[in-house]
Amino acid sequence: MPNPLNPLNLIARRWQPSEQAVKRAALASVMTAVLIVVTGGAVRLTQSGLGCETWPQCTEGSLTPTADMGIHGVIEFGNRMMIYLMCAVAGLVILTARARTPVRRDLTRLGWAQFWIIMGNAVVGGITVLTGLNPYIVSSHFLLSTALLTVAVVTWQRAREGDAPARYLVTRPLRQLTGLLVAATAALILIGTVVTGAGPHAGDARKVHRIPLDWQEITQLHVDFVYIVVGLTVALWFALRAVSAPSAVRRRVLELFAVLAGQGVIGYVQYFTHLPELVVGIHMFGSCLVWIAVLRVFLAQRERYELPDAPAPGDSAESAGGRPIEEAGEAGDAAQPAGAHGGR
Repeated sequence: MPNPLNPLNLIARRWQPSEQAVKRAALASVMTAVLIVVTGGAVRLTQSGLGCETWPQCTEGSLTPTADMGIHGVIEFGNRMMIYLMCAVAGLVILTARARTPVRRDLTRLGWAQFWIIMGNAVVGGITVLTGLNPYIVSSHFLLSTALLTVAVVTWQRAREGDAPARYLVTRPLRQLTGLLVAATAALILIGTVVTGAGPHAGDARKVHRIPLDWQEITQLHVDFVYIVVGLTVALWFALRAVSAPSAVRRRVLELFAVLAGQGVIGYVQYFTHLPELVVGIHMFGSCLVWIAVLRVFLAQRERYELPDAPAPGDSAESAGGRPIEEAGEAGDAAQPAGAHGGR
């Protein structure tokens, strides 16, 4: 029985958010997850990483930047303040999911996951300052931001779906190929953080420790993985087309290819123009779009909707006709049934 003294229960009694409100809160969490990457990049590219010289205060004896710290202190402190906006948005996700009837407990859990990742990343950000922008800590700071973006995208997708068991729209081999694509993209982003840690943009004008690798050689490895990801994207599209997979799934792959093409152009521009700060910042924003696009490809391959004779949760991999979806896909029946609501 719900606890009547629970503040969330009290709010739920007086406020019933619409389905659209839940979706908007989830989308806002994606936007703030991207924004923290962009503002974090601005801190590094403007050499403001040590604009606030300590943590949790900005300087000894002052929580906020002082006038003699200049613009670098303002930029670094502004990035720190992002945590309050992100926590507010995560709280909004939790609140709308909890207040709505029926309660979306899956979204509530995802909202709490976002909150704890934000808290953990705030601590890592403090360690980054206290260690004088150690490149390995800086890299982990970015990777935690990517983890937050991942959870936010999953939250956004789940907010647009029903709460029924998942039904796959493509066969297992195609899902495995998609998993390989996601893994290759994750490796691409990871190598990108190594390029950052070894490259010329250290985050502060003073001498800062860098990863002891030739950043140009690591950049070449990064480019090699770009070609791998593009190749897997093209292969997946042709495979989906060969089995007449649902058009929505193929459309997500085309969207990913378009984002990869744009990101590739930006990457070459920044390399041949010797890494101007603005272009590098745009490239960081593009990396977020690439990760969002590849996650959308992965998440588009299943849907949740109510069937007249819905299978038990343990049988969620079966189609409406009782056959495994892999068999249904091979027979050309993997497409969405008429009248079903995929929520995409």
